[in-house]
Amino acid sequence: MSGTGGGVRARARVLARRREAGGTCLPVLESDGPLALRRTRGSGDEARVVLVGAMSGPHDGDRFRVDAEAEAGARLRVQSAAATLALPGQGEGEARYDVRVRVAAGAEVCWMPEPLISVRGSRLRMRTTAEAEAGGRLVLREEQILGRAGEEPGRLISRLTVCAGGVCLLDQELDCGPGAPGGWDGPAVLAGHRAVGQIVVVRPEFAERPVTSRRIGDTCAVLPLAGPAALVTAVAADGLRLRRLLDDGLAAAG
Repeated sequence: MSGTGGGVRARARVLARRREAGGTCLPVLESDGPLALRRTRGSGDEARVVLVGAMSGPHDGDRFRVDAEAEAGARLRVQSAAATLALPGQGEGEARYDVRVRVAAGAEVCWMPEPLISVRGSRLRMRTTAEAEAGGRLVLREEQILGRAGEEPGRLISRLTVCAGGVCLLDQELDCGPGAPGGWDGPAVLAGHRAVGQIVVVRPEFAERPVTSRRIGDTCAVLPLAGPAALVTAVAADGLRLRRLLDDGLAAAG
């Protein structure tokens, strides 16, 4: 970790590797400052890691990065202990939070953090990139809550890119809050809702049997992507309702 007048710099990294005797080990589990990785009890062959917020943030000017990688045959689940709050601060410029997930052939990663909450006055640019080799399996969830109860959100720019087998399946960006292009809160985007999220599922079998498009309630949809993947996307009035919709959509995707 480093800290300057421009904010805090912190990085966390986890590498999952399959043991010859079975199961998954974590030869790399590194973190510093606001990013603290903790291994928890796994299930079967799966290793589980929890990202704990050791300090508040990100604040304006901070730079956070998390890397998660599963080698061939490994199974890794990454969760977080609580929601992440994007907060205003004394640093210069926006905060940045980068997440990179890599899945080797025959490996599986479940990236299931708690929501990101954009607090009034904050400025955050978040970038999540996931790459799965052919034969890799991925479940990746993102949830954003625009403002705490009764407050307006900060400025949030969030980009999600997912590739499988060297092909880009999804590349989307959400820009909302004060200073965002007009219409972000209109009927074509959030329609007044304050919680938005998506789950991307990459599974080799989807290449032969694509997911069928369907609607879950009035504000959630399950959609096949142009490859071995499906997208569950939803908006809701609050985080609790959003999580229920995403869970239902994930179950419907199969």
